[in-house]
Amino acid sequence: MHLRQIQYVFMSTLLLTATAYAQERQTKKCNSSAMECERAIRSMASGRRYLGALVEEMNPAGLRVASIIPDSPAQRGGLGEGDRLMRINGHSLVRSDIKDFKRILSEAKETGRLSILVARSGILKNVDIWLAPYTKAQIDKIVAQHMAESHPQAATTQPQP
Repeated sequence: MHLRQIQYVFMSTLLLTATAYAQERQTKKCNSSAMECERAIRSMASGRRYLGALVEEMNPAGLRVASIIPDSPAQRGGLGEGDRLMRINGHSLVRSDIKDFKRILSEAKETGRLSILVARSGILKNVDIWLAPYTKAQIDKIVAQHMAESHPQAATTQPQP
């Protein structure tokens, strides 16, 4: 797997976007060494900010929060499962897709601030969230997940003393 492919897989995992992508990723195998993948993932995650929400496309249009990672910026900021995303930082999401959501998140990486208007149980609510850097424990979990899925022999093999 080339570095560009690893970045794509990693960014999708970090943004926790569509569940369809997660299913697709499970069928792909990694061609890089386990050590190379671990180095690349740790390098890309170090200092990177994240939201901690899985967002899915609604039919016919729009986005909603499918799930929230416990103790994530999304949970601390008050984002809830089932919230329909209406606006983020002034960008309308009423007829948006996952690509639009990723673009807006990418634009917010510098400041780390998201001002989100959500529809919750028919009521509009403003939610302010500050994106936070991944912790070492979270990065370790991302690495472990990749190793288990793409390098099972490395994930189960213990280093020899």
